[in-house]
Amino acid sequence: MHIIEIIIVLALLILLSNVISHYLPAIPLSLIQIVLGLLTSLSGQFEINLSQDWFLLIFIAPLLYTDGRRFPKGELWRMRVPILGNAILLVFLTTIVGGYLIYQIVPKIPLAEAFALAAILSPTDPIAVQSIAKRTKLPDSVLHLVSGESLINDASGLVAFRYALSAVLTGTFSLAAASGNFIYIGVIGIILGVVLSRLLDLIQELLLRNGVDDVVFHTAIQLVSPFLIYILIEEVFHASGVVGVVAAGVTTQFGKTRSVEYRPELRVVSSTTWDVLNYLLNGFVFMLLGNVLPTAMRNIIEGDRFSTLQAVSYAFLTWIIILAIRTIWSYVYQIFPSKKNKGKKKGAVRYALLTGLSGVRGAVTMAGILSLPLRMPSGAVFPERDLVLFIASGVVIFSLLAAVITLPLVAPNAGPIVTRGSSIDEVQEDQEEKEELPQYLTDNEAYLIIVQTAISSLNEKRTPKNQRAAYELMLDYQNLERQISMEIRDDDQVEKALGQEAKLRQVAIAGERVAIERLYKNKQISATTYQDALYKVEQETNNTNRLTERPKLSIVLDIRKAKRFFHRFFRLKRSAQEDAVLVKEARLADREAAKAAIKALSRYVSSEKVDNSKINRNTIYHLVIMYRNRIERLKGKSNFEFTEYQKQRSRLQIVALGAQRASVQSMLETGRITRKNAVKLRTYINYSENALTLDVEGD
Repeated sequence: MHIIEIIIVLALLILLSNVISHYLPAIPLSLIQIVLGLLTSLSGQFEINLSQDWFLLIFIAPLLYTDGRRFPKGELWRMRVPILGNAILLVFLTTIVGGYLIYQIVPKIPLAEAFALAAILSPTDPIAVQSIAKRTKLPDSVLHLVSGESLINDASGLVAFRYALSAVLTGTFSLAAASGNFIYIGVIGIILGVVLSRLLDLIQELLLRNGVDDVVFHTAIQLVSPFLIYILIEEVFHASGVVGVVAAGVTTQFGKTRSVEYRPELRVVSSTTWDVLNYLLNGFVFMLLGNVLPTAMRNIIEGDRFSTLQAVSYAFLTWIIILAIRTIWSYVYQIFPSKKNKGKKKGAVRYALLTGLSGVRGAVTMAGILSLPLRMPSGAVFPERDLVLFIASGVVIFSLLAAVITLPLVAPNAGPIVTRGSSIDEVQEDQEEKEELPQYLTDNEAYLIIVQTAISSLNEKRTPKNQRAAYELMLDYQNLERQISMEIRDDDQVEKALGQEAKLRQVAIAGERVAIERLYKNKQISATTYQDALYKVEQETNNTNRLTERPKLSIVLDIRKAKRFFHRFFRLKRSAQEDAVLVKEARLADREAAKAAIKALSRYVSSEKVDNSKINRNTIYHLVIMYRNRIERLKGKSNFEFTEYQKQRSRLQIVALGAQRASVQSMLETGRITRKNAVKLRTYINYSENALTLDVEGD
């Protein structure tokens, strides 16, 4: 299969993985993508040679650049000590201690090669952790620590791996030379990353001031920046391109030039483009990881030098060693005596486990280990290459599975992680200070308020002339309100709310059925219209029943629906007069059914047998608006002018957006949201307004 075909297939599988993840939320997206990548390898149609150089350039460089751009500035500075410690000191501790212990448990691996294996296992993979953390409620500080250290430990791990590998190939190693080279490639990489980033910003500034202000052009400049910076640093200056792109990414978020900063369209377009690129690159990384796993493991499984059980035990013990070093490192620092922390150990074990388990290994590890040469300079076979590949692959799998299984058990309700830059007392003091601050609304709670404000404003502006546009807009906002409400509630509350909604819908559907039966009994509709109306009611019943069911990934073939379609498609053509009669009857049935549903809901709410305290008023309001909207749509073309409808809808949308802006300002002034949340909400409103502008221009 050609490379273009492979890319297209992998892109489709990335989209498929996100669909599967929606229906299987318990499984992290990264694992789903690894499994799909594994299946591509087993199919025998995908031959992907994972070269370390191009893998770092095409995937790692842009991903780390984006991580640097988006990493919280405050957290980056506040956690600079633990981040640098984990990214540099812990990497070399893992290389030395881990390498020696691996050499002891796997005697056939030379000591230098054991150091190389431990070095390439030291970098963590924040992408995998973030996909796992979405369902485990991992504390933000743990994510910040893992993400922050991963910005640097990819480089330090690869450097350590490079020197250990050199020792294997040449048989010699100079600590002084290695230390000097590491300082050079690291420091020069940082300096060049900062300088090149600022230089590209200045070029953009110069072009913008001279009238070259095409948004797509400048977005393209930003997209090629990490690749250009990486190549220049690696090929021209022979420093660390990985460190360089991280430094460049961090530099970009500390201030753009004025011409770039004051062009919101450029910022929005570039940010969205980066989102799409990262979405695909992240997926490709794990697809490729799954694709190379069989290659890394096949020779050991098929060979007779080691049993599969023996090889798996080596991989498992290696993972235990790496995990233990990371966990002990975190634990020792937490209990290390200081002025404010005098040997207190409360919660230290839990925090250390969180830090250790979140250190998932991934793509960089596989890219490095697969770059091992097949032969030594002398022509001899590289010692135990297959076993080292198997162990590295096994550690990647064990670390992912351990995070998936154990993090949900350790992480729920966990407080912030105590890192190597903070003491227990300092964290407790921070928590006490936060408790004294006003309780701000969450993002979803604030979104819910502005959506409800929009609905109220539309209801106030509703008149007999604009009812259809008003009801349709209110229905759109109510659907969004329902979605946000479900995200805010926990699983038990969601299940209870869906049960109440299903009950109310059943009441309304029963009213529809009675109205249709009455129309048929009074001979106001024909048998054909009667059957069609009952079929619609049956479909509504099925949709209502699905509210209380868990989403399932399945394809259901509706035989009755198929028969109905073919019957309509192949039946004899009716006369225009017959068609007009049936259309009129269908409108009558739909209109009377909607009116009956509203009356049934009204009677149900007014009934003395019903506990009004258990009725969800928002759900009833939503259903009433839905049926009133149906009635408005059935009034016919005689009372509907599309151009006027579009004008009414646009005017009402402007009213709703204005009400939302006022709501954001009110929440900010009363201290219910932070300024940062206010900016997010206003950005959302601005996006909505831009979409409205595009719709108007398109018309």
